[in-house]
Amino acid sequence: MRRNGYRARAVALHAALIALSTVFLFPLAWLISTSLKPIEETMKTPPTYLPTHFVLANYARAFTYGGDTLGFIPFLVYGRNTLLIAVLAVSGAVASNAAVAYGFARLRWPGRDLAFAVTLATMMVPFPVLMVPLFALFQKLGWTGTFRPLWVPAWFGSAFSIFLLRQFFRTIPTELSEAARIDGCSEWSTFTQVILPLARPALAVVALFTFMAVWNDFLGPLIYLSDQRLFTLSLGLQAFQTQHGGTEWNLLMAASTIVVLPVIALFFFTQRQFIQGIAVTGLKG
Repeated sequence: MRRNGYRARAVALHAALIALSTVFLFPLAWLISTSLKPIEETMKTPPTYLPTHFVLANYARAFTYGGDTLGFIPFLVYGRNTLLIAVLAVSGAVASNAAVAYGFARLRWPGRDLAFAVTLATMMVPFPVLMVPLFALFQKLGWTGTFRPLWVPAWFGSAFSIFLLRQFFRTIPTELSEAARIDGCSEWSTFTQVILPLARPALAVVALFTFMAVWNDFLGPLIYLSDQRLFTLSLGLQAFQTQHGGTEWNLLMAASTIVVLPVIALFFFTQRQFIQGIAVTGLKG
């Protein structure tokens, strides 16, 4: 009897999860479906969920869109720019957030808790409030029109990532650090040789979140970049919408599919560490 009840709950749980998955996957399925339709079918009423015939050439046309006219969109150049910014930002974010979080989690110093509370409070400040002062600062530094405003701030940490890593570091037994110090390790060696190797799941979460934020960032490149040769993929997609005064939705969706594929692939390859990192950081407050 108990076994039947367990099976019924398992079936209900799986049914609910499949229903929720369908809801969340629908936008992605619609994106891919539209990317394979002929242009006249993209605006059809009522809409068709599947293409009447598949047009794979949309993907090739998306890569070379505008090649025969003015306003050519160099997608590979935009992809290279986006990847460069993402790699620089992820490198800085992982290093700086880990160092700051270690200071909050494992070291004792006057005002630590107050400084941590102030750090968390910065999460409440919306980006539009900081947009003008930051632009003025970067303009003074002569960084506007370059990639620097898009990746240098990541090297100064973010409150959310610091919080995430601090929670993880607090789950590591203090006896490990004490044993390392007894063996003659300095604080820096303890951090780099004992703590960081154990924190790989949490570091992977920070890296993935940072990569997704930079990869999908539209407002930052829109504010700071003016030279088309420095544009990122998000700006390239926006340019797709304004070419020739109209939008070829099938090509835009094909380009969007190409843009989101790296993020989806990265998630699938790192999902084990990602889920592990999220789970472990929630164990201790």
